[in-house]
This record gives sequence, C-alpha cells and structure tokens, in this order.
Amino acid sequence: MRIRVNEDWWKTLFDEIYLLTDARSVCDEELSSREVDLICRLMAPGKEDRILDMCGGQGRHSLELASRGFAGCTVLDYSQYLVDQGMKTARSRKIEVDFIRSDARDTGLPGSSFDHVMILGNSLGYLPEIDDDLKILKEAYRLLKAGGNLLLDVADGKLVKDSMAPVAWHETDGTVVVCRRRELKGDSVSARELVLCKERGLLRDQAYRVRLFESNDLKGLLTEAGFSTVDVHSDFSPHAGDEDYGFMDKRLLVTAVKGAFD
Repeated sequence: MRIRVNEDWWKTLFDEIYLLTDARSVCDEELSSREVDLICRLMAPGKEDRILDMCGGQGRHSLELASRGFAGCTVLDYSQYLVDQGMKTARSRKIEVDFIRSDARDTGLPGSSFDHVMILGNSLGYLPEIDDDLKILKEAYRLLKAGGNLLLDVADGKLVKDSMAPVAWHETDGTVVVCRRRELKGDSVSARELVLCKERGLLRDQAYRVRLFESNDLKGLLTEAGFSTVDVHSDFSPHAGDEDYGFMDKRLLVTAVKGAFD
C-alpha cells in the first residue's frame, strides 16, 4: 500500500513528540556542540556578527553559539511549540537568543540584516514544490548582507537512495518505540511513522515526505537564488556507530556567499 502524505504535514509534525522521536539527533547537547565546532570552522563568525538560524527549531545550535559568546543569534522557525521551547531554554540558561515564529519563504524581516544564515538539520525539502525550496534560499539571500555567508546542511540524497532501509525502528527512552516505513519515489522519500508508548499506547501515526538533494541539485538552486562561490562538503555524519538515523545522517554541508556588490 502506497504511503499517502498530506502536503501540510510539516505544519504539525514538529512538536513534543518530534523531540522524542528525533532526540538522538536534536536533543543531544554533545552532538550539537560538535556540530557547532564545525559551523565555526566553516563560517568563521565574529563574536558580534548577526547570525540567523533559519528553520532552527528549538535553537539548539544558536543556544550553543550564544553560550560560547556569540552575541547576535536569532532563531526562526514555523513551529510555535519549538520556538516556545527554545525561549524557555534560553531563559533558564540566562542566554540571549532571539526567537521568531515565521515562514522561511517570507520571514517579514528587513533585508541585508545578517552576516550569516544557517539552514541546518536537513530543513530543506519539506514543502510540496521545489520552487518552495528556491523561495527559502532566495529569502536567505535577501536577508544576508553583501559578502555574507550561507551554511546549508541537508541529507546526502545519493547516499540515502543507495542505503535506505524500507523499515526502521528504535527506542527512545525505554518506554517509547519509533517505527518507520519508507518508500523512495524519484527524488523524494515518503515515510509513515508510528510512535508507540509502552504505557500510553499509540502516540502518533503520521506520514511525511522529504525531497532529496544531490550536490549538483544544491549548486543549481543556490546559483539560481543568486549565491556565488558555492562549495559542497560531503561525507559528513555527526553520529558514531551504524544505527539508522534516517535523514539526520550522511549529510552534505554547503557554503555559499552573497556577492560583495549584490
């Protein structure tokens, strides 16, 4: 039976259950710290630079950057739940990070406002049309100052296609089991996710679809969005071991620049 996906799945998936199902990737502070080490090497931000964490969820990367003394971090995400969680964490840690709930295609923020824009954690390819991904990249371009940098982090589409298991499952905290059935069609993977609690029963039964990108796809999109000096860094994985981490493993890191005279 084919997996049927509601095109608006991305509007509801990213909630408290998501933080359970993807905790191995998005709630691991040591992993986030290693990723921020890499961010600092690739973007080389200054301590006073303005950094936009676009589609940044609960802001795990920006919170880590701010804890290291980077003073100009802003997190933007569509999920009100994740934005609220990030604000609570920032307050509890007494860290200065701005959080905004908005659509990445049209943020409403003034142009040329940021020295760096990050789109991390495979946060591209969720929307129905590839034109939507282009709109996000064009918005990132608009928000960057001339000479500013973009850092994009997505699943390596070729490696995902070559190695994807049709069925995967894992336990989160000993009480919750996450089961996923996947189908590959063209450049997209559809998945049905069942989240089962040993004490409370079924927590979630939802389908989603993610568009996969290969190196040349990303170069083409970024060039069309206006970026120059596009470099792709492959063979990146934040995880150790051989567990199935889905789209959060086997990733491409892409850096791009907004021209100094644009």
